Amino acid sequence: MKEEKLVTLAIHSFEKAQVLKSLLETEGIEASLHNVNQIQPIISAGVRVRIKETDLPRALAIIEDSKWDQEEKVGKRAKEPDDYVLIPVDFSEYTMKICQLGFNFAERRGLRVVLMHVYISPFFSTPITVGDTAVFQLGNEVSLRKEYQRVQRLMNKLKKDLREMITREELPEVSFTSVLMDGAPEDVILSYCKRHRPVLIVMGTRGKSRKDSDLIGSVAAEVIDSSKVPVLVIPEEVPFNDLNQAKHVAVATSFDQRDLVLFDSMMKLLEKNNPSYSIFNISAGTPEWNQVQLAAMKEYHAHHYPKAKIAVSMLDEGDFSLALEKFIRQEKVDMIVVNTYRRNFFARFFNPSMARRMLFHAGTPLLVMHN
Repeated sequence: MKEEKLVTLAIHSFEKAQVLKSLLETEGIEASLHNVNQIQPIISAGVRVRIKETDLPRALAIIEDSKWDQEEKVGKRAKEPDDYVLIPVDFSEYTMKICQLGFNFAERRGLRVVLMHVYISPFFSTPITVGDTAVFQLGNEVSLRKEYQRVQRLMNKLKKDLREMITREELPEVSFTSVLMDGAPEDVILSYCKRHRPVLIVMGTRGKSRKDSDLIGSVAAEVIDSSKVPVLVIPEEVPFNDLNQAKHVAVATSFDQRDLVLFDSMMKLLEKNNPSYSIFNISAGTPEWNQVQLAAMKEYHAHHYPKAKIAVSMLDEGDFSLALEKFIRQEKVDMIVVNTYRRNFFARFFNPSMARRMLFHAGTPLLVMHN
């Protein structure tokens, strides 16, 4: 008998994956959990929930009906942005560039910086108290303490390097603190931002030259899909360390009325940089209709932002990725701005957001605004 094909329904922290697995099994759908990183499972950035392919339609319907993935109402949420920039760091080679971009942005706006590192616990945080497993639990607690001490040393070194750069005037003098937390990085970042809402999240992502089968599931992709605050994503290839050097900003529009509101938020966020702007279409309309819409949008922005340099451009028809890369190259675009809207589980599962698609095609800094 042919074995049924398994598909990945979702990737979550261990705790959330367990909840989803239990929900599915109560509805008669067999589910299993698998670490994303099978080579080193204890440092996995998430857990896959896998089901039979034939169960997929029913599983999606159950998830949508139960609304299990809605935001948890935990603690007090910040309604207004706090006066800080959040910089998640992983201590990789280009962490310093991310910090430089974040510090320069914060200094021009009189903000402070919070450096965050999220590490993965060497064991899942479920209580184990039966029989011989107590010894196993104790050993894992020792491993957890060692892991915490390791990342604490790395964070202390990063802070020392940053202070030395400030002393040498290679970095603006900005007040900064740090926080170490354990869990799935995307879950921890989003949860922290609900309680302490930043003005901006500045984070890195692997460059477009780093082909990887799990790239679409990166932490940056998960954060831009679910964050309620602007997220600036910096690829490795970026040649500058100050957003003030981003002189040409391309702004994507689908001619949605919400784009006008988010454009205003973007203008306020970038007003200290004073770049030129090119608005380009990402809608599926006819070229003629897109041209009419762009002309109307140009007139609107000229009226509301008379001092800003704003132009409009049409992407070539055909393959979106090729058209976008050609546009970036020819127009010498330094940064892309794209809006994203909250969508239900079906939309996220079957149709990756435009922000996700741009994140892995452009190799250019991406500022994601949220309604």
